[in-house]
Amino acid sequence: MTRRLPPASCSVVCYNNPAPQLARVLASVTASLPSIRPYVVDNSALPVLAPVARRYGAHYSHLPHNPGYGGGHNHAIGDALARGSAYHFVLNPDIYIAVGDLGAMLQFMERHRDVGLMSPRVHYPDGRLQTLCKLLPNPVDMLLRRLLPALHRSSGRQALYELHHSGYDRLMEVPALSGCFLLLRADVVRQVGLFDERFFLYFEDVDLTRRVGSVARTMYFPRLQIVHDYTRGSYRHPLLFWHHAVSALRYFNKWGWFSDPERSRVNRRVLRLLHRHKNS
Repeated sequence: MTRRLPPASCSVVCYNNPAPQLARVLASVTASLPSIRPYVVDNSALPVLAPVARRYGAHYSHLPHNPGYGGGHNHAIGDALARGSAYHFVLNPDIYIAVGDLGAMLQFMERHRDVGLMSPRVHYPDGRLQTLCKLLPNPVDMLLRRLLPALHRSSGRQALYELHHSGYDRLMEVPALSGCFLLLRADVVRQVGLFDERFFLYFEDVDLTRRVGSVARTMYFPRLQIVHDYTRGSYRHPLLFWHHAVSALRYFNKWGWFSDPERSRVNRRVLRLLHRHKNS
């Protein structure tokens, strides 16, 4: 007998995204979990995506003042939790489910009440793995990653920061998960709060994962695999680079620059757990 799934919702925040891209993610999600309550928050100037959202039964909100990625999701999450969602999926418009189903993630969360946030295995469209599980960032890695990427790679700092040695093939606790796909437990969100809207774009996912991690476990769940059209936009577009830089400054101003005892403690603990699993 199949266990009844708890009430769940999802939100997709768009900004000038192509209609077929939004249709793809909504089709993928609603096929995987027909009972889900979908939200589309459109931060574009014109409400051109409304017909696509309605085709898939999604609640559509047009926010042309553009409150940012986290602000858009907050608009949906607040309504979803008020309507009784026990879990909420935060989704990029440029993803779709490749392997597994959303119900498996919900069942895992139901069985493991100490888990507050989860993220799946992520691939590029050509099948390559995206190493999006990360340690809590420090300014040195951020600067090397941006200004001296070859040195960041050759020094081994990138592999450590992105947890390459984990193999990405098992469940694991991760201090910083990617906002392209997150599953949130409603009770934990009520405890730690929504996305911090001071982060217009970038670092809002790291900040939220860190806050959730202070009260619950934050997990990587490779049984679900998605495809993400990841373009590293801040490396190509000056405005996105500006948003990335501003968010980084705000993140380190909030949590600490070179002195951040919590960052050191959390990262050491996760690396110790991964080392133990690798040698067991």
